Amino acid sequence: MSTQLLAAKEGTITPEMEYVAKRENISAELVRDEVAAGRMVIPANKVHLQGVLEPMGIGLAAKCKINANIGNSAVTSDLAGELDKLHVAVHHGADTVMDLSTGKNIDEIRAKIIEKSPVPIGTVPMYQMLENLGGNIEDMTPQHFLDMVEHQAKQGVDYMTIHCGILLEHLHLTTNRVTGIVSRGGSLIAKWMMAHRKQNPLYTSFDDLCDIMRQYDVTWSLGDSLRPGSLADASDDAQFSELDVLGELTKRGRANGTQVMVEGPGHVPMDQIEMNMKRQQEVCDGAPFYVLGPLVTDIAPGYDHITSAIGAALAGWHGAAMLCYVTPKEHLGLPEADDVKQGVIAYKIAAHAADVARHRPGARDRDDALSKARFAFDWNEQFRLSLDPETAQAYHDQTLPQDTFKSAHFCSMCGPKYCSMKITEEIRAMASQDELIALQTDKGS
Repeated sequence: MSTQLLAAKEGTITPEMEYVAKRENISAELVRDEVAAGRMVIPANKVHLQGVLEPMGIGLAAKCKINANIGNSAVTSDLAGELDKLHVAVHHGADTVMDLSTGKNIDEIRAKIIEKSPVPIGTVPMYQMLENLGGNIEDMTPQHFLDMVEHQAKQGVDYMTIHCGILLEHLHLTTNRVTGIVSRGGSLIAKWMMAHRKQNPLYTSFDDLCDIMRQYDVTWSLGDSLRPGSLADASDDAQFSELDVLGELTKRGRANGTQVMVEGPGHVPMDQIEMNMKRQQEVCDGAPFYVLGPLVTDIAPGYDHITSAIGAALAGWHGAAMLCYVTPKEHLGLPEADDVKQGVIAYKIAAHAADVARHRPGARDRDDALSKARFAFDWNEQFRLSLDPETAQAYHDQTLPQDTFKSAHFCSMCGPKYCSMKITEEIRAMASQDELIALQTDKGS
């Protein structure tokens, strides 16, 4: 059964590679070569491809991507609410969406999300499996997990976060951590290992999992169970011991014909982000790095979409291929539709800033066009080029009403007397007038 990776290794350019090349404005040959090398993945389950999926590429040869997490809980949201979140996320620019539902009607919600979504859908299969087991992770057998992965693959899930890298011998490294194991999936596997005093069954079943994922071309998102959940735990032995295992599994996944990306931290001080990105690239042989944030400070609950977007921009600049958004509700509650919007916009800013910093072809074109529109007082063009046109215009119109702004040659913040750009126009006009007078004087003499 072929996958994008196997096709690329054979020298074949698939229709999905062609589509990605057009979206990224790069050659199809480059896409094929990057996929073949494992430096780019195209999360495109064969089932989802039969629907409305529009293939996209994740890797350093492509633009920096962002993911939005949605999903219900036992107490919050329903099908309509999750479809609304999906619409908001995609409308504002999410490149992928993860369904992290842990409540009721998970299958119904996911089936509808996949049916409606033009972007790849990711999941954490552990969550639904745990619901089926009544919340008792100790009752899990390897077959339970294999069955859930196959079930979700048949639904059309494009990529899955699976916590294969945390091993029994890693657990003692977490005992002195400030925040312990903050990954939900990772903590569940750790509890299973302690209960049974056996090795991680997802690690020992890795080849069997590859067989399922290869059949549907589901992309691995190797979960970082031991990512730091606080600045104090960043870049510690636990995090990097697991990373070494993820590097091993990256190579094994590719050898099994499956596409692989790797997840990363977490909470990381700004001065450690570049080192973290470079270390992952080296250990995981250039596999696309998919990072959560990272948050660069721990003291801003309610504003962690900002603290994490700062780290995300730096991570994207230094080598992260996809950024997992954080909403203002992070650490506090399940995000609603407006929280999803705030998270997506913050991360679109971070990803775009990273693309500009990496000098990706055409990355700054939109910035330059908006700046020219700003200087020309072309308000409609400024709104059109904005990441969030509705909010930009709403803020503007609070100060300068609709019937005025179309002809206003001054900004609504400064007004006509203090608008520096209007004054600059006047200075240039004065300079041109002085030059004309000088020319006339020369002719007269």
